[in-house]
Amino acid sequence: MNILIGKDMKITRIRFDADYIYGVDESGKEYRQSLLWYPNLKNATAEERMNYRFGFRGIHWRNLDEDISFDSFADDDAEPTALQRFFLTHKEIKISEFAKKIGIDATLLRNYINGFKKPSKVREQMILRGIHSLANDYAATVF
Repeated sequence: MNILIGKDMKITRIRFDADYIYGVDESGKEYRQSLLWYPNLKNATAEERMNYRFGFRGIHWRNLDEDISFDSFADDDAEPTALQRFFLTHKEIKISEFAKKIGIDATLLRNYINGFKKPSKVREQMILRGIHSLANDYAATVF
């Protein structure tokens, strides 16, 4: 049996479904993370997903160039917010151009999307208005 050690976590096995990776600890407690955070794993075949190795601090998929730390299974943000989910599922939107359109720094928006920073309620509403405006622009060009 492989035992993976994080800060305080020992994961003994992993499994997948279409949307999540699950880590199970020694006591049988199951943790999950959205595969939206890991596009290489999300788009991988079952065989590619099972071709991993345990390292000192996480799980590594060499052929997919993907890594997941053990500690991340216990993170509060294992599930993307609605705002993050929108940008993670719409890769066709160029973040730098969208940020320019709504008047915020592109690096800051990327930090919001990747979970490094959390937008204030006012900033989140501004971004959501920008998304609605973008949707209206798209709808106007279709008809």
